Amino acid sequence: MKISIIGAGNVGSTTALRLAQEGVGDILLVDIVKGLAQGKALDLEDARPILKFNYSIEGTDDIVNIKGSDIIVITAGLARKPGMTREELLAKNAAILKEVCLKIKESCPGSIVIVVTNPLDLMTYFALKVTGFSPDKLFGMGVSLDAGRFANLIGKELNVPCTDIDACVIGPHGEGMLPLSAFSSIKGVSLNKFVDEAKCEELARKTVYRGAEIVSLLGSGSAYYAPSAAVAAIVKAIVKDEKRNIGVSAYLNGEYGIKDVCIGVPCRMGRNGIEGIIELALSEKERSTLHSSCVSLKQLLSQLPL
Repeated sequence: MKISIIGAGNVGSTTALRLAQEGVGDILLVDIVKGLAQGKALDLEDARPILKFNYSIEGTDDIVNIKGSDIIVITAGLARKPGMTREELLAKNAAILKEVCLKIKESCPGSIVIVVTNPLDLMTYFALKVTGFSPDKLFGMGVSLDAGRFANLIGKELNVPCTDIDACVIGPHGEGMLPLSAFSSIKGVSLNKFVDEAKCEELARKTVYRGAEIVSLLGSGSAYYAPSAAVAAIVKAIVKDEKRNIGVSAYLNGEYGIKDVCIGVPCRMGRNGIEGIIELALSEKERSTLHSSCVSLKQLLSQLPL
């Protein structure tokens, strides 16, 4: 497998290291800034003898070198600054993404594309429209990261290993996300058995604002350790054909009663990308909240240069 990562910033370069260590294929790191991807690739190469992983990684500033890629991860774009919402990034990152997507369409029409650029759900929809790719081959990272944050917060609150927790989050990758306590569990037992409704809502609220909290503390840039881990898990599921249920920003065409929008839902991930969208039995309140988020997303979609 050839896996190209477009964008050699913190998320892109950390994703490259994680994938290289997983041994899932040859890694190409791409960035428009001359020397950036090449320098990071050389640094990652030098780590091989120390880490005892004989991986292949190269860097380039010429996007034409993505030709022949099986999987492409797009992390290129501007990061959020303190006080900035994901939606405020819309116009600037749409311009960056359009150029990237046209190159992908020209050079790698058969590839699987994973969008990481924020605002994620909007950029995923935009990438679909620009490339014309099938929705099972192009999707966003999204709520798998949010589920990881939810699980971490649950583990800290209850003093249990986070590895024992299966957390579920659906909806947009932003303030409208919907952590679902009824579909989250500890060793197979529903979270609702361990905490009351008020505590569930508190943990959900902390999850929603976790990304903004990190941005505020960093002062410049945004999270990248957890996002890169989420991306690597998706790529691994595809390469190894794991058939795992992972939350991604997927194009909905009637599922959950929603059409023509990309939003985070659990999907079965395998060699062909999205191999099935899983519809959870949501409560009326949860379904209403999800639909309201889609209305908000569609209002923002009208601002995209489609």
